[in-house]
Amino acid sequence: MTSDHSTHEMTRRGLLGATFAAGVFLAAEASPIEAWAAEGDVQISASGVSVLASVGGRVAIRDGQGTVRSAGSKFQVKDSAAGVQISTGGTPTLTSLADGTPAIRMDYTMPAAAGAVTVYGLFTVSTNHVHLEWHVTGPSTLVADGFMFSRAIQNPTEADEYVAVTEWVRDAGGGIPYEAKVGVAHASTWGELHGLLLLQRSKQDWTNATWVHSPGVPQADGSLISRAEFFFTTERPSAAVSIGTSRELGVEVWTDQPFNLWEAAGATATVKVQVANGTQSARDVDLSWWVRDFNGKRLVNATATGTVPAASTWEHSFTVGAPAAGVALVEVVAASGEDEAFARTNLGVLGPYSYQAGAESMFGIANYPWLQVPSADAVLDLWQKAGANRVRISYEGGPGLPPSEFDARGMMHNIELQPSLDVTDAEAAQWAATYTDKAIAAGADYFEVGNELNRPFNTGDAAQAYIDKVMRPVRDYLDASGKDVKLLNNGLAGMDEPWVENFIAGGGWDMIDAFAYHPGRGNFTPDYIPSGEDWDAGTNGIYWNFLGGLRKLQALMDQHGHKDIWLTEAYACTRPNGWWNDTYRQAAENIFLTLAIAKAEGIKGVLWYQFHDSVLGMPQVADPENVEYHFGLMNRDVSPKPSLLAYANAARTLDEATPLGWLQFANPKTKGLLFDTPAGEAAVLWNRADGYLLNADHDPGGRHFPAPEVWVDHWPTKTTLNVKSAGSTLTQVDCIGQRKTVRASGRRAAVVLDGAPRLFIGTNLSASLAA
Repeated sequence: MTSDHSTHEMTRRGLLGATFAAGVFLAAEASPIEAWAAEGDVQISASGVSVLASVGGRVAIRDGQGTVRSAGSKFQVKDSAAGVQISTGGTPTLTSLADGTPAIRMDYTMPAAAGAVTVYGLFTVSTNHVHLEWHVTGPSTLVADGFMFSRAIQNPTEADEYVAVTEWVRDAGGGIPYEAKVGVAHASTWGELHGLLLLQRSKQDWTNATWVHSPGVPQADGSLISRAEFFFTTERPSAAVSIGTSRELGVEVWTDQPFNLWEAAGATATVKVQVANGTQSARDVDLSWWVRDFNGKRLVNATATGTVPAASTWEHSFTVGAPAAGVALVEVVAASGEDEAFARTNLGVLGPYSYQAGAESMFGIANYPWLQVPSADAVLDLWQKAGANRVRISYEGGPGLPPSEFDARGMMHNIELQPSLDVTDAEAAQWAATYTDKAIAAGADYFEVGNELNRPFNTGDAAQAYIDKVMRPVRDYLDASGKDVKLLNNGLAGMDEPWVENFIAGGGWDMIDAFAYHPGRGNFTPDYIPSGEDWDAGTNGIYWNFLGGLRKLQALMDQHGHKDIWLTEAYACTRPNGWWNDTYRQAAENIFLTLAIAKAEGIKGVLWYQFHDSVLGMPQVADPENVEYHFGLMNRDVSPKPSLLAYANAARTLDEATPLGWLQFANPKTKGLLFDTPAGEAAVLWNRADGYLLNADHDPGGRHFPAPEVWVDHWPTKTTLNVKSAGSTLTQVDCIGQRKTVRASGRRAAVVLDGAPRLFIGTNLSASLAA
């Protein structure tokens, strides 16, 4: 069946949208509102908060003791014709809403260049809460996404945080639950007191100590309104929103362990739960929770009851042994009467490991570490523990971390910079000089000159412009510099055979030191090789496959000369309940098999896209429908996906592996790769009795597929293979690193295979290598 998530997400997100639209947030308790005006200043106050507005546009928010905590005086609009326009003053007056609620109106003075643009602010208060909105009228050329208001936090005790507020919802179309956005908050701290500035949408990288990004929302009369809510609170952001919006129940779950990762199975994991009651009456709440490992075993299944005071919270915690199976899923449900809320997170185990491959390691990350939670050092520690030894992008003053941070850890770093194909020759030469110098200064091993500039895909149309406007100027400049930075072509989206053929024909092959592409993959196993020559490059086309594309590239190299191959973006997308994308279990299997094939095929570098679920500019803001959001090895809450364990398992088991080749068996559906490792000969084995298509029984009329939970085995056919062993046992390692011993009789071990790849250490299969 088909499903549109937007029709299912009722609960708190719907309430938040409605309250934003109405301009009304509910106070924790009623309190009288006072208003006065004197000498141009106007003030409104309620319990715990007051707003003082002054001539010139200044709006100050004060706490219950009268201390100014936040102040601003300007509003910014953006116009596609007139550009950015910032107010130059403002006049405050006392007014009231239609229901008689006292309010402050601030009429802003806009510069003459703004033309017919008018802006006024309307501010109201209730207990510990300020509602702020700005009404904008003007020409049709106004760009609503460019609206901002000024705000400076006064004397904070900690740096501001950008906090995504989410809730878990169950898909009415079936499948796994997922997180949906409630809003985003800019959180300020003064000791025990917090200020929570909540908006429906606000980009982190457009917000700083002076300005807050506050997009306008079009109204029926043609005007636009920007809205924000400010709360003084001592609660966690999620609970503050539940209480502020009078949400019946809210649940948040977390641990104090970085990334919810422990170093040893069985270590005591303490899971913390906070239940918020946003109503005006105390509520009896039934709390239940379960923890299940990757195999479906219930590690915990328990309940508790408690009373949550009105407009307040209840905190509870429980313990569980860190999962021996590497990763476990936690769900906590709070119920009171007909109301229910729930939340999920993952727990994991990833112990220390001493990698030996060093600079020869193929394992890396395709995106700079832009989400540095809980810290940059903690993120890099985890990268190195998982085996990532290279980052695709690092340069001084660039996004992420500078090269010195990676150099200090002995990690390798490349650089990727994006040019334009639509420039003059002089502009192309200037870009080449400026950005090649940047690559040299960064100490990059490889300069990847651009990203996915092969549109339209599978046509070859853009290859010559890329040679003329980008590659030749960069090659010439780099050669003249005498520096030894190696050049990669722009990482192609998919293995675009027509583009590569035209690139070779135009002389580009001799300009690069190694070849880069992104083996995009849809609902195909990584070892799928489509038949035929004409591969559909549409959104759901067979062009988006892994091994088939690699074989095409290798065939071209057989004709024109071999170069090292870099997969500068490889991925396993877990967008929930979508047939084109991987389930969480499939992603773990496919990551391990992708990396095993890459190792077997001698790929120089595999850079995984990306480390965290989220999108740049709005980190940790839940976005279930956006495919770009779901590529991470880690969840939005920075807990581990099974994907992280699969990546680390591949990095560890293949760290010093030498590929011996593909295996061939009497049953053509049984597949294998053979490696020589320090632990002995090892084979990755699987069977394709169930085919190469994932989620094959999806509804062809829509994108929805009710994904099973992570512990559900999706391979129905089991095939036994008698494997020759070097000794009396084999060690079987599954995709996330779970190990078990398989006993051999007469140097033969019966192993059970299906579509999931497994590594078997201690084999003796060299006689089965394909010719």
